[in-house]
Amino acid sequence: MIRYLVLLAIATTFAVTARASDAKTPVVIYDGKATEVSAAPEASNDLWITTGDLTRATRFVIKPQGVCRDELCFPLPKNRKAEFVSKKGPTTWFNLSAFAKLIKQPVVVDQKNGVWYFGARDAEQNGYLTSLEAPNFTLPDLNGKLHSLADFRGKKVLLVTWASW
Repeated sequence: MIRYLVLLAIATTFAVTARASDAKTPVVIYDGKATEVSAAPEASNDLWITTGDLTRATRFVIKPQGVCRDELCFPLPKNRKAEFVSKKGPTTWFNLSAFAKLIKQPVVVDQKNGVWYFGARDAEQNGYLTSLEAPNFTLPDLNGKLHSLADFRGKKVLLVTWASW
C-alpha cells in the first residue's frame, strides 16, 4: 500500500509539472515519461486511449498477433477482445488499464487530476525477458515421469504450448 501511495505522489508530481492546468486531459506516465493523451468520449473507470496515443505514450502498437513493442508481443484473448479494443467512428480506442492488468503491470491512478502511472512489470518476469532464459518448471510426460526444464540446460529445447483462448 505504501509503495502505491509513493507511486501516486510521484505520478501527481510528474503530471503537475508536465502538463497544462486542464484537468480534463489525462496524463499517462509510462517508463517514467509523462504524455498527455486524448480523453475517451465516454466516462469510464478504465483508461481508454487512441491507438495513436498508445504508441506515443508506451511505444506499443496493435498488430494481428497482439499488442507489441519491439519484439515483445502480448496476445489479446480473442473472446475478450472487446475489453481491450473499441472502434468509435473513425477512431480506434485501446483500454490501457485493462491491458496492464492482463500483463500484471502495477497501475496507480489519481482520478482527480487525471494521472495514470504505469509501473515496471514484475522484476522476475522482466529478468526472464531480457535474459531470454525461461524460468524452470517441472511437468509429467505421458507416462507420468517428471521432467524439469533445468534438466535440459545447455541443450536446445523446443517447447510446444497450447491455450484454448
